[in-house]
Amino acid sequence: MSHLRAVIVDDEPLALRLLQAMLEELPDIEVVASCRNGREALNAVARHTPDILFLDVQMPGMNGFDVVRRLQGDTIPLVVFTTAYDQYAVNAFEVHAVDYVLKPLETERLQTALSRARERLHAGAGQSGAGGNGEKNRLLASMEDIEQREQPDTGAPAEAPAREGKAKLAIKDRGRITMICQADIEWIDAAGDYMCVHASGETHVMRSTMKELQEQLSSETFKRVHRSTLVNLNFIEHIKVLSKGEYLLTLASGSEVKVSRNYRQPIKEYLDASRGQAAATPR
Repeated sequence: MSHLRAVIVDDEPLALRLLQAMLEELPDIEVVASCRNGREALNAVARHTPDILFLDVQMPGMNGFDVVRRLQGDTIPLVVFTTAYDQYAVNAFEVHAVDYVLKPLETERLQTALSRARERLHAGAGQSGAGGNGEKNRLLASMEDIEQREQPDTGAPAEAPAREGKAKLAIKDRGRITMICQADIEWIDAAGDYMCVHASGETHVMRSTMKELQEQLSSETFKRVHRSTLVNLNFIEHIKVLSKGEYLLTLASGSEVKVSRNYRQPIKEYLDASRGQAAATPR
């Protein structure tokens, strides 16, 4: 039986302690971090790279869906939502093969979720089916179904895009078009047919391919740093050199983005250019 490392997230202290106690009673599961909000969850996933994330949906501020949108697709763990949602949301999770545990929590249902996680991790070893972009694509699809159901239909037509050329990106979401300044976009990651655009502290989800989106963005500013990740060079605050020739970028918002070996060249060039500018600056 495989050993699973878990991060658990819930804004209610009693619910968090209960979930941890229930998991600690089960074999071959280690809770490596318990978090009370979305920001703590993002930091814990980046720090511990868990196999599984038990994530409360209804949290104030950054809810569970917001956390999913901000996780880098290629490094996302398997996600099990803990939720008190109604049957419609449960159906959406099931249609898209997204696991969930209904509140109040039951040990038997937790065991089922863990068994499914082990099966998916085993089946997806060396592939993209368990965790990673396959997981994020499923999560985003189920979230889209739920949020469309919750969004009231006002019958209002979509807003027309402003004529700003390539300076802005048009994102259509639930009948509205939001114009996002390219200069405000920190980073973007892809999961299947979805793109998560992180800008000005918010995450916008749009249907697009990576190729289509890159054609709309400035190639001088936005660089591919992972198979499914673009970064705005202007938001890089710190660069940490990792093993195997990889980098870890810390952006202005505090978000951390991993640079894979195959896409490290743009960051090396950025570093070289920055060092050259520093050397040329008179003291």
